[in-house]
Amino acid sequence: MKGEIITIGNELTTGRTPDLNSWYAAGKLAASGLSVTRVTSVGDDEEMVSHALKTVFESSRFVIVTGGLGSTDDDMTCRIVANALDRPLYPDHQMLEKIKAHVKARGAEMTPPLHKMALLPEGAIMINPSGDTCGFSLTKKDVRFYFLPGVPDQMRHLMDKFVLPELLSLYETLPVVRQRLIKLYGLSEPRIAEIFEKLQGKQMGAVLGFYPHFPENHITISLQGEDEPIVIAELDQVQAEIMSLVGNYVFSTGNQEMEEVVGRLLTERGKTISVAESCTGGLIGHRLTNVPGSSDYFCGGVVSYSNQSKIDLLEVSAETIKRYGAVSDETAQEMARGIRERMNSDLGLAVTGIAGPDGGSKDKPVGTVYIGFCSAEEVFSRRYRFWGRRKQIKLNTSMMTLDWVRRYLNGDPILSGI
Repeated sequence: MKGEIITIGNELTTGRTPDLNSWYAAGKLAASGLSVTRVTSVGDDEEMVSHALKTVFESSRFVIVTGGLGSTDDDMTCRIVANALDRPLYPDHQMLEKIKAHVKARGAEMTPPLHKMALLPEGAIMINPSGDTCGFSLTKKDVRFYFLPGVPDQMRHLMDKFVLPELLSLYETLPVVRQRLIKLYGLSEPRIAEIFEKLQGKQMGAVLGFYPHFPENHITISLQGEDEPIVIAELDQVQAEIMSLVGNYVFSTGNQEMEEVVGRLLTERGKTISVAESCTGGLIGHRLTNVPGSSDYFCGGVVSYSNQSKIDLLEVSAETIKRYGAVSDETAQEMARGIRERMNSDLGLAVTGIAGPDGGSKDKPVGTVYIGFCSAEEVFSRRYRFWGRRKQIKLNTSMMTLDWVRRYLNGDPILSGI
């Protein structure tokens, strides 16, 4: 049941690229009841990679290796594997034909580096030989090695479709492992820490995890046992306890993003929406339209960045801007009303603010944002102060605006508790 993960690449050891592959693989393995005892990241250094491969026999039954399978000079995993595991390289005919077909389809020519990609260690078995994304596996001293590409999407595809199913088929007595994910927005990290303290002694063996994922916060619940119904029942109880403490700050109990949750609610309630954006520059509309089928409820949006565009496109009063400023409750409300009327939607949203790093003042510092909301029954707005860099302020603004819609459609008070 015990294994380890080795990720290869100078981009990882220099910090240029986050190591998403080990994070993903470890999570998938742990969720399936397989134990990861060690995660190692090494640069494109033959001695270090070779050492990492040779030390796995002491404690592991399986090893996931990612990176270094390409055609460039630093993609040297196959050669290092051959030396470290005493497996000479040989041209794999199946791999060579795949590479040739790939090159021909793109009107390119075979080159020595591409020929190099077809050299595999003796005893290697191709992973996904009929697909575009490939890796290989081999076994030595009862340890199974899986060599996967370093590109995250390619690695995840092979991990999910081939590697994990094969590993699980080898173990018939794995414990039942189940996980839950709770996504929250608007609740501070110290408050979540307080909730964890209240849960002490009530977890029934569950392992709780807390992961900031700006601007969200994620809580995971993991539990393992021998009987699946019992594990699920205990998970339900722990989740219910957490939900009772965090309330409507929870926007998802799965992998759904905020915009997906909002889209589902709009569809279920039969509502349409439109957006007027200033400081977010179209980010809210972008997020809404990332959801398939969003044309059923998203009427459209206007990026009214300048004062004149607010006046011309949304019929915001010039007097309002002159008297209260473009960043104000009054302007946000008129923007929300204007976009709703122009797009003939059920709901109108508006944001106006100062994303920085310049443009702030004593009364309205950088991070000041006003959100406006308009329905057939009411128009209101609220001022916020978001912290961080420009991109963080824009992202937080888009998240809060979408959360307003979620709460409104769920019947939760929008202006209380946010």
